[in-house]
Amino acid sequence: MMLKQIRYFQSVVRNQSFTEAAEECFISQSAISQQIQALENELGVQLIVREKRKFFLTPAGEHFYQKSSVILSEFEALCRETMRIGHNEQAELRIGYLKSYGGNEIQLAVIDFSAKYLDVAVQIITGNHEDLYDHLRLGKLDLVLNDQRRAFSDEYVNLLLTESCCHIEIASRNPIADFEWVTTEQLRKISCILVASQNQWETEQTYYRDIVGFKGDFLFFDNLEEARLMVVGGKGFMPIEGGERPSQFGTTISRVPLYKRGSPVHRRYCAFWKVNNSVSKLKEFSEILKSKFNKGN
Repeated sequence: MMLKQIRYFQSVVRNQSFTEAAEECFISQSAISQQIQALENELGVQLIVREKRKFFLTPAGEHFYQKSSVILSEFEALCRETMRIGHNEQAELRIGYLKSYGGNEIQLAVIDFSAKYLDVAVQIITGNHEDLYDHLRLGKLDLVLNDQRRAFSDEYVNLLLTESCCHIEIASRNPIADFEWVTTEQLRKISCILVASQNQWETEQTYYRDIVGFKGDFLFFDNLEEARLMVVGGKGFMPIEGGERPSQFGTTISRVPLYKRGSPVHRRYCAFWKVNNSVSKLKEFSEILKSKFNKGN
C-alpha cells in the first residue's frame, strides 16, 4: 500500500495540484487527499501544509520527495529486470552521454560491446550535464559519460576515463583559427554557442560564464549538428567536449585549445553508475569504454 501512496504523493508534488494528480492517477481528488493523509499517518510526520487552494512541502516532505523518487525508480527497475528474467527477454543497458561530446569513444565501445554481447540491447540518449545526472539519479539510465562538476559520491562508481584540455570550435576563416591557443579573454566579444535543451539554458550559461569564464552572449541549439552549422556560418565559437581529436568538418571548422589565466582549461570525463546497479554486463561495458580512452592517450 505504501508504494501506491508514495506514487500519489509524487504525482501531487510533481503536478503542484491535487486535481491534476488525481486525473493522472485515475482516482478522485478526495481519494488522493485521503491517501496522502494516510501516508502522513503511517510516517508520523506532516509532509504537506495545505492553505486554501495552495500547499507547500514541509522540510520532511522535501526530504521524502527527493528520496522517494530514487526509491520508486529503483523499485520499477527491479520489477522490469525481474519480469525480463521471468519472460526470458533480452537484457537492456541504458547509456547516456553529453550532447556536445565530440569524441568517438562511446560509439566505438557500443560497437565492440554489441558484437560481443548479443543478448544485451543497448539504448543511448544524449543530454546536458544536469540532464544526465538526474536521469542517473532517478534510475532512468544505467551509465553516463559526463564531465565532473561535483565531488565524487560514494553512492556511485566514479570511473575516471580521461582528463583533457578543453578546445573550442570556430570557423576556419576566423583569424582565431590560426592561434596556437585562445584565451577566454580573447573570446569575450564573440558569441558562445552551446548545445542544450531549453530547460538547461540557464544552468549551462551560468556554468560557462561563472566557472569557465566566457563573458560574451550565448546562443543555444538543441543538437550538435545545428550548433556546428552556426559555427560554420561564423555566428560564434563552440566549446567542444572531448576536443583533442580533430573535427570531421575538414577545412570549414578548426579546433583551438582553450586557455585561462595563462594555463590550459582542463576537463575530467568519467563514467558514472550506481554502486547497487545490478544490470547485466554493466561492468563489462565500462571496461570496454575505458579501453577506448586508453587507446587515445
